[in-house]
Amino acid sequence: MKSIFYSRFFILLPWVLIVIIVMDIDTKRSSVRSTAGSYLARLGDAQRRERPPHAAPAGANRTALLPLIYAVTPTYSRAVQKAELTRLANTFRQVPRFHWVVVEDASARTELVSRFLARCGVPYTHLHALTPRRFKRSGMPRATEQRNAALGWLRTHRATREPGVVFFADDDNTYSLELFEEMRSTKGVSVWPVGLVGGRRYERPIVENGKVVGWYTGWRADRPFAIDMAGFAVNLQVILANPRALFKRRGAKPGMQESDFLKQITKVEDLEPKAKNCTQVLVWHTRTEKVNLGNEPKRHQDSLMIEV
Repeated sequence: MKSIFYSRFFILLPWVLIVIIVMDIDTKRSSVRSTAGSYLARLGDAQRRERPPHAAPAGANRTALLPLIYAVTPTYSRAVQKAELTRLANTFRQVPRFHWVVVEDASARTELVSRFLARCGVPYTHLHALTPRRFKRSGMPRATEQRNAALGWLRTHRATREPGVVFFADDDNTYSLELFEEMRSTKGVSVWPVGLVGGRRYERPIVENGKVVGWYTGWRADRPFAIDMAGFAVNLQVILANPRALFKRRGAKPGMQESDFLKQITKVEDLEPKAKNCTQVLVWHTRTEKVNLGNEPKRHQDSLMIEV
């Protein structure tokens, strides 16, 4: 009987020892995992304490300090109006610290422009100012009432110490993003070249020793400021400090609006050359080609009314 017991005991003993060893190893592994998990949890807590969960990125803080650019765009109803505004919005949407002042030549704000601005993704103000019929003749300066309406809005709604830059961005131009970074540092009135204007590939202020001394232009170089509307920007404080500075209507001549306005607020020798001393074109007076609607029926024939 004893021999049978001992024989079975020695047969089972190795298996019992194996089970005990496996259980011991498993216990040690659990202890190591628990210790490691505790350490990593403490490390994670320390990292979270070092970086506040709601801290704004450094770049966002710098952007908030940039002067706000106010782009004034007169616009009027025509076949390509929405297409022109769409092109501008696709550019303006990429410019930080930007406010679009859109002024319609109309007796009231139109539904087309209102809907477009509500969806364009650009901070905006929507105004309207109707050009009197007697001033819509060929050869008369354009967009005078609209630009003056925008100036009036700025003087009414902006504070005297608020940093900003005002730029007259017509809707038939094409703008490089670099242009807005150039103009943002404007202290008084800044200037730069404009492409595809005045019957030439470009026009520009002539700069010597950092000062404007003349004009490279194809039309009336004797103008006090022989420059296109897209070729200058004005510090907001200059606009606010000169409340009577407006675009002239009485006695105004085509091509003289820029000079008539600028001579009220600055002098040629005080102009600030931008775009590498006025040697780089960053805006083009492209103008959309006149559309051919010769096949458009006089009466609407489509079963749908589609906005274009």
